[in-house]
Amino acid sequence: MSKPLVAPVHPLSAPSSPSHAAPGGHGEAQSNRYLLRLALGALGVVYGDIGTSPLYALHGCFAGGLETTPSNVLGVLSLVSWSLIIMVSLKYIAYVLRADNKGEGGILALMALSSSNLRRSRSYVPLIFLGVFGSALLYGDGMITPAISVLGAVEGLKIAAPGLGSLIVPITIVILIGLFLVQRRGTGGIGAVFGPITLLWFATIAVLGVSHILQYPRVLVAISPLYGVRFLLTHGERGLLVLGGVVLVITGGEALYADLGHFGRRPIRLAWFAVVFPCLLMNYFGQGALLVRRPEAIENPFFRMVPAWALFPVVGLSTAAAVIASQALISGVYSLTSQATMLGFLPRFSIRHTSARERGQIYIPSVNYALMLAAIGLVLGFKSSEALGAAYGIAVTLTMFITTILAFFLVRYGWGWSYYKAVPLTLLFFIPEILFVSANAVKIEHGGWFPLAIGGVIFTIMVSWKRGREILSQRFAEQLLPLSDFYDVIAVELPARVPGTAVFMTGTRDGTPPALLHNFLHNRVLHQNIVLLTIVTDDSARVAEEDRFKLEKLDHGFCRIVGRYGFMEQPDAPSLLITAGLIHTVEHTTFFLGRENLVATRRPGMARWRVSLFAFMSRNALPATKFFNIPPDRVMEIGAQIEL
Repeated sequence: MSKPLVAPVHPLSAPSSPSHAAPGGHGEAQSNRYLLRLALGALGVVYGDIGTSPLYALHGCFAGGLETTPSNVLGVLSLVSWSLIIMVSLKYIAYVLRADNKGEGGILALMALSSSNLRRSRSYVPLIFLGVFGSALLYGDGMITPAISVLGAVEGLKIAAPGLGSLIVPITIVILIGLFLVQRRGTGGIGAVFGPITLLWFATIAVLGVSHILQYPRVLVAISPLYGVRFLLTHGERGLLVLGGVVLVITGGEALYADLGHFGRRPIRLAWFAVVFPCLLMNYFGQGALLVRRPEAIENPFFRMVPAWALFPVVGLSTAAAVIASQALISGVYSLTSQATMLGFLPRFSIRHTSARERGQIYIPSVNYALMLAAIGLVLGFKSSEALGAAYGIAVTLTMFITTILAFFLVRYGWGWSYYKAVPLTLLFFIPEILFVSANAVKIEHGGWFPLAIGGVIFTIMVSWKRGREILSQRFAEQLLPLSDFYDVIAVELPARVPGTAVFMTGTRDGTPPALLHNFLHNRVLHQNIVLLTIVTDDSARVAEEDRFKLEKLDHGFCRIVGRYGFMEQPDAPSLLITAGLIHTVEHTTFFLGRENLVATRRPGMARWRVSLFAFMSRNALPATKFFNIPPDRVMEIGAQIEL
């Protein structure tokens, strides 16, 4: 059945999510403890990616042959510092995190919010396409992040034990397999384990950084933006290319926003300002101090900071941290897939909720194993973090660029900001992102094509599924018999009415469901009570219980109910009907579902290859019985051939 989007969504002023508040009645102390537990979990899930950037980011800035002179080091450090300040602290932590859709974040949630007030505007369709393309790019990031993070950590063996260099790729693959196998525990369980390890990681990189800053305190002058501006002005095109390495410092920002629904805004902000941001700055400045004194350490500045006696422990800790780093994108991709499914851009998937308390914590087995195979393939194909660094960045910067555009339309038309307020703030992020995208464009031929290709494939799948469902609804509408005409038929035929309730699921709110018509024509009987059930997906993340359904009593024992669910909620048809008082139990209820046999034709709509793709996805989608929580033994399916 199709899941049309409904129009009425009220603009949000970024309220805090109630799902992440501490339980009432247990006192302020317990509330604070709960906040700290969530912040610790956020360290392990949300900040793993950006937290392990020191393993490879500064090396990536100088990978193009830039000399490690003191002025160059200070210039790059200034660019690194202000990228973290502007793109993460200001953009994501202070600005974009306010754009939660009833507690949920991510580019699709932002797309729904920014477009909700522009449905009749020319901007509506471009905004939808931008949001879908940005979300598709995140799948490429979700594949690359585990590969580059774990490879970057395991490569520390080259310094700790050069003879083990040949084992780097096999060890990386084994670690990746283990990482994806534990995903079934859920982000809450993983965060409880990963959080303390990540806290130890941040403490370690801070200590390493401070130890080298003390040997060259002058490196701290690089906090001034003047050094970064001077570097770009004096190096011209070469300086622009260095930004392709600087962007590695902020990878993980979009995942930070996508994981909003897993932990909430306050824990994410607390973890950033109390731990992550200061520790990252200390480590980058420590690496810079090392490079000023020993330029040859650029081969691997992070591990060259480590004393010889601590190399093996730090390699082990960095490997654990890199495994954790992958979690931010993995859990973000889960949330993204769930949102896309409910918004009608992807077919139904098996989604497992792994927490009774935090509704955003989910696990999607098929997506998990697809990411695992892709990450392993990337490790085998690129073989080093430096080679993977060439593929990394372009998709991240494009996604950030799209997020800035969507956020502008939200604050201007959703929150009612004036142009004088919205435009300057948008330009603050827009201009650096244009530079980042330009710098990463040169990476396309050296591996940057991979995330773009993955994004293109996912984008094609998403728009084809959405368009296919629209065409399918149109084909049904063409054959739809008005319900008044069906009443006339049964008034003449006088069919037998059998005890019980029949529920006919339909994607349209008018007319006679095809399954009802075909069942009557074949069996010449009708149930005593007939429910016409339509479930629609709202632009909001969640729907209030008082707005859950609308019930309409009809003639001849018929009634029509329209249930509404947010794009982060899981529909439950039996529970909906029981809540509405239409049934007391499913034991005497039969659910009638249509099963379409799709046939590609030359009728206008989509290209035949897209029709074939849509038909393939439709055949392999999660059965409606599981998606809508309908007991399989209470279902009758009636087939129909539909020409697309």
